[in-house]
Amino acid sequence: MTTILVADDDPHIRKLITLYLTNSAYHVLEAADGQEALDLLDKEKVDLVIVDIMMPHVDGLELTEDIRSFSDIPVLMVTAKGDSQDKVRGFNAGSDDYLVKPFDPVELSLRVRALLKRYQVNVSHLVTLGSATIDSERLLVEDTDTTVPLKKKECELLMELAGSPGKIFTRSQLIENIWGYDYDGDERTVDVHIKRLREHTTAISDVTITTVRGLGYRMEQPL
Repeated sequence: MTTILVADDDPHIRKLITLYLTNSAYHVLEAADGQEALDLLDKEKVDLVIVDIMMPHVDGLELTEDIRSFSDIPVLMVTAKGDSQDKVRGFNAGSDDYLVKPFDPVELSLRVRALLKRYQVNVSHLVTLGSATIDSERLLVEDTDTTVPLKKKECELLMELAGSPGKIFTRSQLIENIWGYDYDGDERTVDVHIKRLREHTTAISDVTITTVRGLGYRMEQPL
């Protein structure tokens, strides 16, 4: 069962989050501050951490930085602060997504699910598509004759498409899965990255990204 750690000094918030996540079939651990969260992470296998910024002893930013020093598990930051500067500080500390209190518990569950999906793609490190292999650790795609280096978002986007060949992904789905719900740009970012991927992978025959007019993009299944 997927285990989620909730670190928040407000017991009512912890109870609310735990209730909704438990109803979504997750196993939930609770910590009242950052130090308690670190102690649990040292003892338990945790798949995702939900972190509040304002906590005693070790705050959410410090906790996230500490987590990033030894793990790449997804971190969802939940806070009463909605200022854009706080979001920047959170992302700079290493959080993967950001949710402002008061929040809709349904949205929280959806964000948790999206982060876990992204992480499950990333932890595999390798996605094979015909003769091509995409490697998220080395940030490259290669076949028997060609190796192409990729930027991080290009690699994540390629892995998302290649992980489900034949499936049509809308631009909004790709934005949410790769850039996150709080991404401030527009969907043209996807088009720019797709264009670059096509340019980079022209020599790799089994990587073919098709535009589905009015819908989005799909990776073709190699013959």
